[in-house]
Amino acid sequence: MPTRILPAVGDADAIRSVTTLLSQLPDAEPVAPVVDSTQLIDTLARLAAESVDELPEVVVVHERIGPVPALELIREVALRFPAVGVILVTSDAGPGLFQAAMDSGARGLVALPLSYEELANRVQAVAQWSVGVRRHLGHGGDVFTGVGGTVVTVSGAKGGVGATVTAVQLALASQASGRGTALVDMDLQTGDVASYLDVQFRRSVVDLAAITDISPRVLADAVFRHDTGVALLLAPGEGERGEEVTDRAARQIVSALRSRYETVVIDCGAQMSGAGAAAVEMADIALLVTTPDVIAVRGARRTARMWDRLQIRKAEETTIVVNRHTRATEIQPQLIRKITATPVAAGVVPANFKELQGVVDAGRLHELDSRSTVKQALWGLAGELGLVNPPESDRRSGGRLRGDRGSVTFRRRKDGGG
Repeated sequence: MPTRILPAVGDADAIRSVTTLLSQLPDAEPVAPVVDSTQLIDTLARLAAESVDELPEVVVVHERIGPVPALELIREVALRFPAVGVILVTSDAGPGLFQAAMDSGARGLVALPLSYEELANRVQAVAQWSVGVRRHLGHGGDVFTGVGGTVVTVSGAKGGVGATVTAVQLALASQASGRGTALVDMDLQTGDVASYLDVQFRRSVVDLAAITDISPRVLADAVFRHDTGVALLLAPGEGERGEEVTDRAARQIVSALRSRYETVVIDCGAQMSGAGAAAVEMADIALLVTTPDVIAVRGARRTARMWDRLQIRKAEETTIVVNRHTRATEIQPQLIRKITATPVAAGVVPANFKELQGVVDAGRLHELDSRSTVKQALWGLAGELGLVNPPESDRRSGGRLRGDRGSVTFRRRKDGGG
């Protein structure tokens, strides 16, 4: 059986060199190379969604791949696709980098300039390891999928537009449907998730920032299990400590959470830090919350364009959520979509702060009445985004979530607009 090899190389000259040599290896079947980290993860996720057998046995990562650094990319591949063997191609073959590559999850290291014999031996060994792992795990989808959970980031077009309320309710809706859910407060300086849910917990996301290998046990020690069942990873109590969470640390934290929970909701706030940018880049769904007023819509447009310029997120891959919507306002979702050049969620959240004021002031947002139009809209948005799996009996009764007395209809999006 031929060995499928996926090269991940960003430099044009290096692509030619690597693919030419790979094509000469015996029983090798090189596939079309990917040119950046995002394309690599997307390609592997698409293949894994079809079948584990569709995944390549070997991925060859060049040291100059970007925008995610090579070692961080290897760590994410190892976490999300553990039956894929990764080889790092690098000009530094010293013991220090070798150890760092192994700690990140690589199965081998090949020095530049490439040697046919060294590359052939390493590819053969890694391919045999990959085949052995798959044989041990079995081929059924119930045993191993490799895709990981769904990561959703919620950002605000500006402060006070309702990003945290949105994030909390999306997480509650997902958990209530039976999905294991984590809610992360990545608004590192001014995060208020703990206040909204009446939580006092001494550990925070900062406790994971300096850990290079986040094991399930380490992760479990850092999260707080809320009464609703949602796992909370909170912002630090001292805002200045937020600087300890670098973009690299954020990538490791998000990857660890993705491997343990079916849904990961991340509140990124309105101020984009390096950690928040990394989370948005890694997210399966990136939401940008705005209110239907000129200042907020301008902020949404500015943020979407900034993400696009910095190659954090393409505008067409971001979804606007309209909060505090009324039919009387001049700025309607269709106009917001036109102004921001960004898809808008079909479900809008009505302007009804009186429903929220009592539970927000009491820090009991999870006790919001099921008859609340705001709650119904946000839980409906969770259904639209595919974050809930209502039981079969509840689907027949109109999409009501377990543990919720209010009837919520789940609207699936048919296209990117709203």
